[in-house]
Amino acid sequence: MADFTMPSLGADMEEGTLVEWMVKPGDQVKSGDVVAVIETTKGAIETEIFENGKVGELLVEVGETVPVGTVLARIIGSDEKAGAETKTSEAEPEALEPVTPPEPQASEPAPKPAIAAASGVVRASPAARKRSMELGLALADIEGTGPGGAVTLSDVDAVSEGKKALEPRPSVKRGFDPESMRKGIAAAMARSKKEIPHYYLSTRIDMTRPQQWLAEENARRKIADRLLPLVLPLKAMALALRKVPELNGFYRDGAIQQVEQIHIGVAIALRGGGLVAPALHDVDRKTLDEVMQDLNDLITRARSGMLRSSEMTDPSITLTNMGDTGVEGIFGIIYPPQVAIVGLGKVVERPWVVDGRVEPRPVMLASLSADHRVSDGHRGAIFLNTFESLLQTPEAL
Repeated sequence: MADFTMPSLGADMEEGTLVEWMVKPGDQVKSGDVVAVIETTKGAIETEIFENGKVGELLVEVGETVPVGTVLARIIGSDEKAGAETKTSEAEPEALEPVTPPEPQASEPAPKPAIAAASGVVRASPAARKRSMELGLALADIEGTGPGGAVTLSDVDAVSEGKKALEPRPSVKRGFDPESMRKGIAAAMARSKKEIPHYYLSTRIDMTRPQQWLAEENARRKIADRLLPLVLPLKAMALALRKVPELNGFYRDGAIQQVEQIHIGVAIALRGGGLVAPALHDVDRKTLDEVMQDLNDLITRARSGMLRSSEMTDPSITLTNMGDTGVEGIFGIIYPPQVAIVGLGKVVERPWVVDGRVEPRPVMLASLSADHRVSDGHRGAIFLNTFESLLQTPEAL
């Protein structure tokens, strides 16, 4: 038997609130299934399980706030027998389907998604859709209680059984609490500056070639398929990490733990204040179009409080981009247990020497803050030089 515990969804998290169970005793689950929604200062996080088996006992009620590490449920392995008979549900584990986000604007990469799309498609989990079809119920007539107002399986069952409670559910905060989030970030950053021996490097990059290529590429595309400027640095950063892998990983128990997967945490400013840095997974293995699609989806869900637990726990390095704010440069603080963070500033026109003559060029300041326990300035310089070189051949990214 395995325990499903309240996860630590970041160095600044000490407790979480159970918003919803997406399974019940007797349900079969497999690694990667979303089984609960946990509310933190960073919003409602769809929380996955990493065990295979059957749900045994649910130990925490919806609305309860418990510390990280608290056992939320028991999971019975395939070779174990439940202590009591439970009815196995044929419903598939729920994983909320986000509505296709609207086209991003240059000043706002991903607007908040609507609960219902223009076509009338209601936001709901796959299991809820399946059950509503079986029962002949219209999703549009069911009030959703899931994150972002999504219709869940329990909502459909409650309507079908005529047991919709008259009393509201336990009051659970939606979205995020900017004040609590700021305190959590401050605690994590104070710990980082105290424990991690940072070193800092920076370089100025001529962005003429990347900008020209991007403009020509986007001119050939439909508006909905155009690439945002951030996509190129994301892919170049991921490929550069292949050459300097010690910057991609975690420092735990006095040793570096390098990881093969390159999951870049993208710092996203939230409306109303606050910041999250969820992971964009396997960036080095994806095309620019795939990176663009995933980035749009990640920003949309981050700002509507619909992130997954894996996106909060497995970023192996972070990218913070201050270009949209007008700031020319940033030297970030490492988010533990990561060992590096890359910062990008605004692209500004500066005098640049080309073939012995001075001419105006679009220039971007790129910085690296890294942990001196696992790398040094020489390796950091190789990373930044590789990053710059890759940006100069955007067609190869």
